[in-house]
Amino acid sequence: MAQAAVARGAIDLNADLGEGFGRWRLTDDEALLSVVTSANVACGFHAGDPATMRRVCGRAAERGVRIGAQVSYRDLAGFGRRAMDVPADELAAEVAYQIGALEVFARAEGAVVAYVKPHGALYNRAVHDEEQAEAVVAGVRLAGALPVLGLPGSRLLAAAGRAGLAAVPEAFADRAYTGAGTLVSRREPGAVVEDADAVVARSVGLARDGRVTALGGEVVEVAARSLCVHGDTPGAARLAARVRAALEGAGLRMEAFA
Repeated sequence: MAQAAVARGAIDLNADLGEGFGRWRLTDDEALLSVVTSANVACGFHAGDPATMRRVCGRAAERGVRIGAQVSYRDLAGFGRRAMDVPADELAAEVAYQIGALEVFARAEGAVVAYVKPHGALYNRAVHDEEQAEAVVAGVRLAGALPVLGLPGSRLLAAAGRAGLAAVPEAFADRAYTGAGTLVSRREPGAVVEDADAVVARSVGLARDGRVTALGGEVVEVAARSLCVHGDTPGAARLAARVRAALEGAGLRMEAFA
């Protein structure tokens, strides 16, 4: 199966939700769920606990927001953003485990897990690392034939396509791009776009025109079916609302991909 085609005139808006643990909460789940069409729910390995997972699934189901499993390396202390070397068979099992855990809570709330998206270091590793990308896909297949959300041109989406899964490309309004169309490492200055007006303008350019200006000034083609606004940035819910209003104002239809 080839990479999923970009729907003309339609865009999905996704955000990372459920990123808390116990009494600590990072994301404003309630506010974001009133804006996004897809929710990437932390499954306990980088953030999230059972009560949080069920709560977010319930709120998402009430609002008709699609539930996605945001799987990661087992790195709660590092928020899933630290590089790790995990054997492929172990990673596949851990990916399936996370999806299965979230599926229990989604079904309890009358919904299902509709797609899978890696988080943090695993997301970035699977862009270039064939073995890790294949392991993620193997884990998804263990849990079911779910769509995989990832970076256009990544090893992850290529592996998903070969496995017969829907490979869904996404773009990031609040992250800087390299001239090669990959994300600038968070270790580099300027990796996160902090100016809200710039994020809104980039959102429209990505969703409507399929283009973004890279950190070095090059114009990069990015064909995406889904647009991500990170839920852990300050004022994320207000920013997401501005992004959605701008997208709709540009004539785009808000529509979940799964």
